[in-house]
Amino acid sequence: RNRLAARVLEDSKLVARALLPSTKAYHQIWVEGVKLKLDDSDYVDPLYGKTYLPRKFKVGFATPPHNDTDVLTNCLGFVAIEENGELAGYNLTAGGGMGMSHGKETTFPRLADVLGFCTPGQVTDVAEKIVTTQRDYGDRVDRRHARLKYTIEDRGLDWFRGEVENRLGYALGQARPFAFDHNGDRYGWIDDENGNSHLTLFIQNGRVADTDESPMRTGLREIAKVHDGDFRLTANQNLIIANVSPAKRAGIESLLDEYKLTHCYDQTGLRLNSMACVALPTCGLALAEAQRYLPDLLTELDAVLGELGLKDDAITIRMTGCPNGCARPYIAEIAFVGRSPGKYNIYLGGGFIGDRLNKLYKVSAKQEEIVGILRPILERYANERTDGERFGDFVIRTGYVAETREGREFHNDFKED
Repeated sequence: RNRLAARVLEDSKLVARALLPSTKAYHQIWVEGVKLKLDDSDYVDPLYGKTYLPRKFKVGFATPPHNDTDVLTNCLGFVAIEENGELAGYNLTAGGGMGMSHGKETTFPRLADVLGFCTPGQVTDVAEKIVTTQRDYGDRVDRRHARLKYTIEDRGLDWFRGEVENRLGYALGQARPFAFDHNGDRYGWIDDENGNSHLTLFIQNGRVADTDESPMRTGLREIAKVHDGDFRLTANQNLIIANVSPAKRAGIESLLDEYKLTHCYDQTGLRLNSMACVALPTCGLALAEAQRYLPDLLTELDAVLGELGLKDDAITIRMTGCPNGCARPYIAEIAFVGRSPGKYNIYLGGGFIGDRLNKLYKVSAKQEEIVGILRPILERYANERTDGERFGDFVIRTGYVAETREGREFHNDFKED
C-alpha cells in the first residue's frame, strides 16, 4: 500500500506539472500590473491559449478504499486501481464541483461522472485533453455557468467522452470496479515499509493556534526544528508529520507530549469528521460565520449525542459561510450553509463516503434553533437505525429528505415542515 501511495503521489505531481501554465502572464497582470497584448505570442500559453480557462479547474487523486480527497467533487479525478498489489491505472472521473448561488436554481453542486480508465502512462495526456476540451467548450459568458460540471451537464457525458477520445486519438478503457469506505483522515501513527512513520494530527478547521488547552502552533514549530521529513496538509484540513525517521520519532513524541498534542485526535466522532471554511471575517464572500462558530455548535451537539450513546459515531458535518461550497458541504451528512449573520440553511443526507449529495431540509435556521431542529432526528437515529446504518442513509430511509445523486435534482423535492 505504501508503494502504491508513493506511485500515485508521483503521478499527481506529473499532472500538476503538465497543467501548469508555461507563460507568466497571469502573474504579470495581477501582481506586476503589466498591460499585455493578446496578440503577443510571448503571452500565448501552449496549453491554455490566450485566455486560460473560463474558470478554476480542480484535480484530485484518490486511492480506494480511502476517499480523503473527496475525489468526486473535483473537475477531474483519478481513482487508483490496484491489481495484484500494483497500480494498474486510474478510473477517470469528470464534472464534479460544489459551488452554487442562493436563489439560482440553474446553479447546483454536482458529483463527477466516471468517464473511463487510463493506464499510468496516459495520465498527463488524458489530463491535458480534458482541460483543452473545457478550454474550448466551457462557458465564457456566464461566470456562474463556467465550470466543467455545466459543460458535461449540458452536452452529456457521451459527447464529452467522445470529444476527449478524439483529441487523444485512442479510446479510454472500460472503468474498473472500486469501492470507498470513508472520506475522512486516518488519525495517529502509521509505519511504512521503508521504516519511517507518519502521524496525522487533528487540526480543527485547519486553524493552527496556541490555546490554553494546547499550545499547538508553538509545538509544531518546535517539531519543525528537529523533523527531517516533511509536513503535508490533508484535504480535510488536518496535518501529517510525514516521513519521521526512526532516529527522530522518540524526540518528536516527547515534543508532542510536552505541547499536549499527543491526544489531539481523541475527539468525538462528530468533531473528527467536521470541517468549516474560514468565512467571516476573513472571506469577503461570507454571509455568516463558519470556522469560528462550528466548534461551539459541535460542543452543543456532542452533548446531545453523548446523551443518546452516539458520542463516538462518525457523522460527517460541515459548515460554510456562503453557498460557494469551499468546505464541500453538499456531500456531508449534516451541513450548514450561511444565508445571513446567524442564519443557515440546513442540509441532510449526504453520503458518508462522499458519493451522494445532500438535500435542503430547513431554510434560514437561526443559530439558537439548530440543536432543537436536529435533536429529534438524532433521537430517532439512535433508536431506529439498522445495524451499521449511516446517518445520511437513515434520514433518507425515514423520509426526512429525498436521495440526491444528480446535481440537476439538488433543488427538487424540498418540503419544509
